Amino acid sequence: MKIHIGIVMLALGVMLFGSCTKEDTAAPGNPVITPRTEFSTAHFGDSLEFKVDVSDEEVPLSTLKAQLFYSEEMVSQVVIRTKTNGEYSGKIYVPYLANVPNGTATLKLVLQNIRLTVSEKEIDLPLTRPDFPYLTLVTPAGEYRMNRLNMYEYSANQVFPFSVKGYIKAPKVGSAGNEMTFGWEDNAVALGSVSEIPFSNSSSGRYSISFNTFNYQASPFIIAYAVNGTVMDRIDDNRFKAELNFTKGQDVVVDGIEDFSSWFIDPDYFSKDANGKLSFLPMTGKYRVTANFTLKYLVVEAMSGAGLATLQPDGTGAVWIIGEGIGKPDIATNQVGWNTDNALCMAPMGNKKYQISGVAGTTFRADNINFKFFHQKGWGGEFKDANISTTSDLIFIGNGSNGRDSGNLGIVAGKTLETGATYVLTVDLSAGNDKAVLTVTKK
Repeated sequence: MKIHIGIVMLALGVMLFGSCTKEDTAAPGNPVITPRTEFSTAHFGDSLEFKVDVSDEEVPLSTLKAQLFYSEEMVSQVVIRTKTNGEYSGKIYVPYLANVPNGTATLKLVLQNIRLTVSEKEIDLPLTRPDFPYLTLVTPAGEYRMNRLNMYEYSANQVFPFSVKGYIKAPKVGSAGNEMTFGWEDNAVALGSVSEIPFSNSSSGRYSISFNTFNYQASPFIIAYAVNGTVMDRIDDNRFKAELNFTKGQDVVVDGIEDFSSWFIDPDYFSKDANGKLSFLPMTGKYRVTANFTLKYLVVEAMSGAGLATLQPDGTGAVWIIGEGIGKPDIATNQVGWNTDNALCMAPMGNKKYQISGVAGTTFRADNINFKFFHQKGWGGEFKDANISTTSDLIFIGNGSNGRDSGNLGIVAGKTLETGATYVLTVDLSAGNDKAVLTVTKK
């Protein structure tokens, strides 16, 4: 029995060894690629169709890859499963990129079988940028044709408002072309976007909106919004800011805002005469002015150095308001609430006095307020009932047990502010930050 078992084991070993040897030496295969499409030229932005015959007479195939290279960089790829020998078709996108000149790209076809044996074929592909006959500016108000001026340069010359928001559409060129769009992403024009580009001019009237399809340069972005000659910086599409020094009583000139006569003028910061001339009311100092085009409102905030001002131990600096029942230009569209980003800066009038005024029913709710005074535009230092007092018979200061949290203002029970009347709230810190006095005056 032992002899027979040994013979059997030896035979099995020989068989296994032979099997492994055969597997290890199996042919790797021979993938063969035969293009059936002649590639002469194409445009950037095309979806390029191709047909290819593939085969391997020894080993089953796995995948066919079509890869497009600009210089040494692969910019597009499509992968096709190839289970059997035969003809396969596909489509590869030719990217339309900024600042890429006409030239010759490389289309590489890569065929692989299940043994990972690879065959490659490279094809030169001359590429040119499409010469669009025109472009279209698409805006909420309608579409405008942008005529071709020169190679890559297009323009729409129309009577436009000073601000135009829209994206640009390019038509399909050639049988393999695609319609393309250019929109606004990360403060620049980007291919494939339909987000609105914030075109703007210093005034409405006839002017040109232009675009270059080679470098994606667009114009105009000439918003010359300025306060006393200081050009405002763009925050976003609807807000622009300037930071500058004001002198109490000086004239304030706002340039570039076409319908500025219809804007809300904050009576705590500006006086406005019959001719529309503005004068600055608070104490001399540095301020941030933010033009909010959605609300049509110049937001003014006191500054200290490069940042917003905060209340200092000596009573100078700034006092801020956060809470409910108050908002500028009105509570209907911009109630402050408990969002600290909306905090209102009281106008520093000098002598450690801070003021806010408004109309009951518009700036203040006539029947219910619940806001308080803070040391900064945000959470932190605040005036609680131990720090502030008032003799007003209309507005009371909460102590935590009288219907308001400590320091929060409320309207005395049974009373309301007179709708349409103007009220001035003044916080006087001349006796110290812990001995603030609130006065309420009806004009």
